[in-house]
Order: sequence, then C-alpha cells, then structure tokens
Amino acid sequence: MNKTVYIALGSNVGCKRDNMKQAVELIAALPGTQVIKCSSLYETAPWGKTDQEEFLNQVIAVETTLQPGELLQELQSIEIKMGRQRQEKWGPRLIDLDILLFGNEVIDDPQLTIPHPYLRERLFVLVPLAEIGAELQFPDDGATVREVLSRVLVREGTRGIARI
Repeated sequence: MNKTVYIALGSNVGCKRDNMKQAVELIAALPGTQVIKCSSLYETAPWGKTDQEEFLNQVIAVETTLQPGELLQELQSIEIKMGRQRQEKWGPRLIDLDILLFGNEVIDDPQLTIPHPYLRERLFVLVPLAEIGAELQFPDDGATVREVLSRVLVREGTRGIARI
C-alpha cells in the first residue's frame, strides 16, 4: 500500500544545487517510489555546528510502497553512493536525507524516529515542509505544520533562511 512520505534534503559541500537534483532523481528511481511534490530550495544557516558553509535545503513528498526501514536503508545507500562521509555530527555534508513524516506512523526505534526528532525545532525543514504541506498533521499530537512553524517563527524569527 502506498504511503506519503516527506523527506528533507540538505547539502553544503560541492555544487549544492547539483547534489540536491541528483538526490531527488535517485529517490525517484527507488522501487515503488514516485516524487509527487518538491519545495523550493532554501539557503540556510548551519544548525548545531555553525562554523561551516551555508546549506541548501528542500523537502520533497513521495508516494512509496517501501516500508520505513527499507526506505531508510535506501536513503542511506543514496548518501553513500553520492559520496557522503559521516565524520562529525552536524558537520559539512555532500548530501543529507532525512525521513520527516511517514504517512500517519509514529515510530520510536533506535534506527528511525518518526516524526523526525528535530522536526519541530528546525526552520530549515519546517519552512520548505510548510510550502508543500502546511496543513499536514503530526501523527503524534495532531498539530499542523503551519501551527508548529508559527510557534518557531515567534521564538526565532526568519533569520538564517532565504528562498532561492
């Protein structure tokens, strides 16, 4: 059965735009998977470890027949195929692919947490997610993406994020 899944993409190494395009193409080529929506690209300040290049970020929606663990493995394979090396937490990366929401599922597993554990804190994910799914509801508490984004904007403003 198809599920709608929201995936965050980020890159701050090399030709960031090309990295993002290639990642979307590789995701679209996964078995039983179709990209149905893409947000704009956003240039964003680094989060967590701030002494590095600006990021490009985007959120895409896909329909997939893959199970959550299978999709996670496929996304990690794409990261490796594209040359990502995990050297430091929140450090520079050629590509980063994170599952944000997977249908209406709530998953708390050592390998995968859905909704993504930092989703409600990160403008660089919330802004592009709201662009393609503002009325989406978080499966754990029923809040909409728009409501969560509004709370974060009140707290942090829009510093460090720009649509390109």
